[in-house]
Amino acid sequence: MLRQRVVTAVVLVAIMFAALAAPGRWPFALVSLVLFAAGAWEWGRLNAASNALAVAMALVFALVAIAIYAGGAEPARRAWLGPLWGVTAVVWLVGGAWALRRGPSAWPHWPVMLRRLLGLLLLASAWLALVHSRTLGINFMLSMLCLVWMADIAAYFGGRALGRRKLAPSISPGKSWEGVWSGVAGVLLLAALWIALDRAYALGGPSLYSRLLGALGWALAAPMLLALCALSVVGDLFESLVKRAAGAKDSSRLLPGHGGVLDRVDALLPVMPAAMALAAWSQSGVTAGLPLR
Repeated sequence: MLRQRVVTAVVLVAIMFAALAAPGRWPFALVSLVLFAAGAWEWGRLNAASNALAVAMALVFALVAIAIYAGGAEPARRAWLGPLWGVTAVVWLVGGAWALRRGPSAWPHWPVMLRRLLGLLLLASAWLALVHSRTLGINFMLSMLCLVWMADIAAYFGGRALGRRKLAPSISPGKSWEGVWSGVAGVLLLAALWIALDRAYALGGPSLYSRLLGALGWALAAPMLLALCALSVVGDLFESLVKRAAGAKDSSRLLPGHGGVLDRVDALLPVMPAAMALAAWSQSGVTAGLPLR
């Protein structure tokens, strides 16, 4: 199992970095869209869709996403994306908290078409946030992704070492409050180190952390990072809730050793739109001695 996980991870990272290194904006957009379309297929299967209907959902998702992305090639046509990401973040905060509070048993009672459409909309917003984050620089995009990965890794080890109080036992029994706070501590440490590297080496544009610090100062930037950590937990728990309601252990078996695409991007889904909303909010600031662009 470990060997499968490592091989799959190496292959995925190699493909994504090759797409990032390719000239133009479309290679990365299309490669990432394949993954998100697979996530749309998984979402359909988790929400009572037949395989044929789930495939149709994935195809429609991909075609609509391509049309939206192609139509937003000019900066003037992307003005609506900032509000979209802000609304998506609010939906995750309010709707996610409400769904988690009600628990897995309530999820199947939602109208099935609403459940399917909601998932596709959240996936679309996250994909658009990912591909447009590249316009802010690779440094920004990687800092956004690494925030979630650090929160997850630190929460795992902190939870194993210190975990006593269960976070959501009816949804994900392995998660603890101690793990959550370990994840927050890990992200704050990562942010401090990344900001230091930004200042020392000017890594191709400011990172998410430098943007927040320059626009808000630590007094407000730290709570914003805490909010992003909280959103990563909400995304993780929400996917676990949907899987538990569907009686599934993994979202699929598309990624050997890892489960499905949704199992790997669940915590990213709410964080990427929220990070882009914060970047738009702080766009007029000057970040750690680096001009925002």
